[in-house]
Amino acid sequence: MSENARATTRLLAKLAATIVVAGALLAGLMLPWVGGPGLAARNSVSLLDALPVELTDKTPAGVTRVLASDGSLITNFYEHNRTPVTSDQIADVMKQALVDIEDSRFYDHNGLDVQGTMRALVRNVAAGSVQEGGSTLTQQLVKQTLLQTAATPEEREAADAETVGRKLREARLALALEDTYSKDEILTRYLNIVYFGQGAYGIQAAAQRYFSVNAADLTLPQAAMLAGLVQSPFYDEPINNPENAQIRRNQVLQRMHDLGHITEQQLAEITPTPVEVTPGQAPPNGCIDASIGGFFCDFTRQYLIQELGLTKAQLDKGGLTITTTLRPDMQRAGDQAVLDTVAMGAGTVAVYDAVQPGTGQVLAMSVNRRFGCDDPECESVNFATIPTKGSGSTFKTFVAAAALEQGLPASHTITTNEPYRSRVYESYDPETQRIEPYEVGNVGSSYPRTLTMTQALYMSSNTYFLALEDALGRIEPAVRMAERLGMTFDYSVTQTPAQQIIDENRPSFAFGTDGVSPLDLANAYATIAARGVRCTPTPVLSITTPNGEPLLAEDGQPVVRENDCEQVIEPGIADTLNQMMIKDTAPGNPLQTGARAYIPGHQIAGKTGTVNERDSVAFVGSTPQYTASVMLFRPRDTNDVGSYGGGLPAGIWRQAMAPVLTAQEPVAFPPADPRYAGRGVDAAPQGPTRPADNASSRSANRPGPTTRSTTPPPEPEPPAQPEAPSEEPTTEEPATEPGTEPQVPPPSEAPTTDAEGAPAN
Repeated sequence: MSENARATTRLLAKLAATIVVAGALLAGLMLPWVGGPGLAARNSVSLLDALPVELTDKTPAGVTRVLASDGSLITNFYEHNRTPVTSDQIADVMKQALVDIEDSRFYDHNGLDVQGTMRALVRNVAAGSVQEGGSTLTQQLVKQTLLQTAATPEEREAADAETVGRKLREARLALALEDTYSKDEILTRYLNIVYFGQGAYGIQAAAQRYFSVNAADLTLPQAAMLAGLVQSPFYDEPINNPENAQIRRNQVLQRMHDLGHITEQQLAEITPTPVEVTPGQAPPNGCIDASIGGFFCDFTRQYLIQELGLTKAQLDKGGLTITTTLRPDMQRAGDQAVLDTVAMGAGTVAVYDAVQPGTGQVLAMSVNRRFGCDDPECESVNFATIPTKGSGSTFKTFVAAAALEQGLPASHTITTNEPYRSRVYESYDPETQRIEPYEVGNVGSSYPRTLTMTQALYMSSNTYFLALEDALGRIEPAVRMAERLGMTFDYSVTQTPAQQIIDENRPSFAFGTDGVSPLDLANAYATIAARGVRCTPTPVLSITTPNGEPLLAEDGQPVVRENDCEQVIEPGIADTLNQMMIKDTAPGNPLQTGARAYIPGHQIAGKTGTVNERDSVAFVGSTPQYTASVMLFRPRDTNDVGSYGGGLPAGIWRQAMAPVLTAQEPVAFPPADPRYAGRGVDAAPQGPTRPADNASSRSANRPGPTTRSTTPPPEPEPPAQPEAPSEEPTTEEPATEPGTEPQVPPPSEAPTTDAEGAPAN
């Protein structure tokens, strides 16, 4: 048998099947009326009861919009590019063109067109091919709705199956729809759901995609072309198949003329002209297309799914409006500061995260990468939220907080040797292959041996903080304090579980050797800025459904609820810590490490951090209204990033926050609490407590002599301390104002440990 013969046989078989289906359909649909009025009434009720919820929604869901806090669009989430519009937002000529070509008896039938079905059958059999469809627009609406809302492959197959059962159900649902909605509502819903090719679902998306106009502004030739796409959106679309599109458009125009809806002159003028298109871009879809804050967008999507329990289908098909906490002004300032300091896609990653104290709202996330694309400067790993490298001496703040809570005031004074050998903690020495007392030193010779806790914090003295850990007797209070403030220690390649750190009694905790999440770091310091109130970081303000109502969870309550906030430390401890950290940035404090972050007129509570080999450096700074962390690190090697924490990170912080802070009145932190500050907080007493010298080693589980000094006697001012050499500039570092260089030695003088950083284990 030839190929033509086989094709003819298949066509005849298909037509025969169509006749059988049509006969069964007509018989099935006539049953309610054949049985008499009583049976007809019963079946009418059953038809109305049979409407699925998908068919009772007033309009199909459009794209999910993700908005910044000011209402500007960040991106959309969608499976289908659809923007539902109301009837008055669709040109009348569009409605007429669609009805004329698809269902010219639309306004006369009740959902089923028996006359039209039989006419189509006769014409198709006579032509030997399918020349005319028999389904009404209402039936097509039923089928398209069930297809596009199918949640499983089985549901989709059932909605598209060529069976008598499916045809009967479709017909009955069409009758029910006509009994429930007006003709105009049905036509509008059809135009909002039907596929027009090129990824455009619904008339508004199609008008934008092909002509860059709104559906209300479509002209006659444009409307005719779009109406013709419904039957064959792949082969007749004008961008790739302009000749097919012109032929099909002219068929629609001819049908409109035959029905008396356009004039002979209109038909004659348009028919010979090619289809003119002005293609528009599809709306952004997903975080890869985010107009701003791609990594914030990624964090938001993960938060919606993992924390709020939304499904991917809800995001991609729900037509939700998600208003986020992102502040575009802070995001743009952060982006600029990061990219002005470290080039896009450089081997060093630069991250800036901003959080609002007291609410947990995430305000900005900047990374010197583009999110999710394939170019060299692109990255799908969200370095703004995951733990990677350590943040160095930023962890000294957690040790200080634990010490304050344990009764050691900010004025607590310790004299240490250089280097300092712990009385409590031990470590393995690979050279001697023995367990030795843990030992650290500072960089250079400028560090005073005798310091208060306040001075040690803003000078970032390694020796003092190891001695302070000795005073605590074990590492657990500091670790638990960090957790309470907002740090998480989930096991990963770069992190150690909190309990393991406690069990091993690791003294290196104070020096931030394990990988941290920049967002965790910002949130923990935001807890201190909020006077001890810890909030869960959140990127979402509200989620509403297409009808503007709050999205509800299974318990009937809004999915977005009041943020989880808790008082985790005494306000007085937090106030005292903030006053201690202000000295790291405010002018006039010798050997401070965070001077580059200072913004005149504003109190900035800050802390620097640098790990061994300087492959990771950090700065965290707070005002009462904002906290931001900055980290620069090498994710794939241990090369030097070219700066300490008080250098590039502090500079990024200042550049990013200056536009925000200078645009508003300064807000001061509460004063230190005398219960935790002690006396002489700002002075280094010359009469030190018992020196924490390098005495004999003690068991890691048995605390040695401590140096508590809850209320030391007033002491005279110490002699002026010599200034340390300023940091050696690198090719990456921006110019800074005189006097703002961090007081740390240049790299050439750096021994095993650095000014803020961790000793090697």
